Amino acid sequence: MPFAGVNVGMTPSIGTQPADNAGVDAGPAARSGTFLLGGDLPVHRLGFGAMRLTGKGIWGEPREARDAIAVLRRAVELGVTLIDTADSYGPEVSERLIAEALYPYPQGLVIATKAGFERPGPDQWKMNGRPEHLRAACEGSLRRLKLKRIDLYQLHRIDPGVPFEDQLGTFKRLQEEGKIRHAGLSEVSVAEIERARKIVPIVAVQNRYSPTDRQHESVLDHCEREKMAFLPWYPLGAGAALRPASPLAKVAARLHATPAQVALAWLLRRSPVMLPIPGTSSVKHLEENVAAALLELPARDFDEIARAS
Repeated sequence: MPFAGVNVGMTPSIGTQPADNAGVDAGPAARSGTFLLGGDLPVHRLGFGAMRLTGKGIWGEPREARDAIAVLRRAVELGVTLIDTADSYGPEVSERLIAEALYPYPQGLVIATKAGFERPGPDQWKMNGRPEHLRAACEGSLRRLKLKRIDLYQLHRIDPGVPFEDQLGTFKRLQEEGKIRHAGLSEVSVAEIERARKIVPIVAVQNRYSPTDRQHESVLDHCEREKMAFLPWYPLGAGAALRPASPLAKVAARLHATPAQVALAWLLRRSPVMLPIPGTSSVKHLEENVAAALLELPARDFDEIARAS
């Protein structure tokens, strides 16, 4: 079905490709460029965030599981090689859907997940960085995702109620035991990153960031200097940023693209370590998002958006 903006074209269905080569090296997402996660895991820079595949309030099952599975399979068809999730999405639902949709996984697909939250109910998040919780969460993620080792395991939040060294020390031990390959952090400062790196190598940081929400600019710059991946969550920002009168919308009109596509193209141009992970529960929106990798954003438009924010 045609849609406004840059079009991903006729990328073949996953059903037409061999199971061991499900298109992760082809598709428009490949045009976003490649980043070596941890120096040894190549991923296409435009990834997919699997939070929105659950029920309302990031709680429980989706309204239609088959739709969520279709989104995940289409993401791989479009060349996405990095899928980000967490044990708290659902909870457990997002991870289970990923395995149901994609296992056995195509070669080259990297699944990143997170631990550090408990979920009392819809839209409720309670930090828990106790070592026993983090270890149990890792074991649960391995089981649900049907993995022997998690490629990127991220501390969802640093719990101020638990000693810092206990939380990062648990990640170090999980790495030493071969249960995780690389470690990452979320919603952290430069000082916290450097403190964590004294305990366990950190290869990725996931902070809130978008063209209109750049409070973590210093963290992004630090990640670029240290060659760590920066995964911006909420990469499209608040809805107002995409409305017709917004700077993103004005540039989008000139480029015959959507504001969301321009936002993602801006992020990709902003830094070579930027790995946007836009999420959606719609195949149509997924295709629109991935098509941003095909968009050439002129320097003047990049600067115009940067100045406006």
